[in-house]
Amino acid sequence: MKLETLKPLLACAILSSFLVGCSSTPSSSSNGAGVGSSTIPADNGVSTGSIDGDGISGSDLDVDGGIETVFYFDFDKSTLKPESLAALRIHAQRLIANPANVRLEGHADERGTREYNMALGERRGSAVQEFLVLQGVDPSLLEVISYGEERPASLDSTESSWSLNRRVEIK
Repeated sequence: MKLETLKPLLACAILSSFLVGCSSTPSSSSNGAGVGSSTIPADNGVSTGSIDGDGISGSDLDVDGGIETVFYFDFDKSTLKPESLAALRIHAQRLIANPANVRLEGHADERGTREYNMALGERRGSAVQEFLVLQGVDPSLLEVISYGEERPASLDSTESSWSLNRRVEIK
């Protein structure tokens, strides 16, 4: 029973380490400073911000700038989708640079019992939490809350509505 619970977490950890291992290395700068050093121009278009109870604000990477704060899951799964990883890495970098408390709200669609959906929402929130911790985020900054099926994004009983309800929101 415990092995079944650990399989999704182990898969996420393996995927994360694979993606980190495959990341590109920085090239040496053109000024001859050597390998591993680089120069960042003064006007590079990057700004910093913060994460608070209202979400991410104050940067080019905030919610209005296109960074995702809602991450979707497949039916009856708590495994992160590959398309979620880039946005989660950005959240991790921002939390490392500007530590703040973040709430990870896990949700499920209406299928299944209330208890099962609460547990599934918890597993989904924990999957996001584990990924952020693997990226270097302090675990004490992250709080996982499961709402199960209690706070649906869509009230219809169709596959497209259910897919919107299978999510984790970063708040």
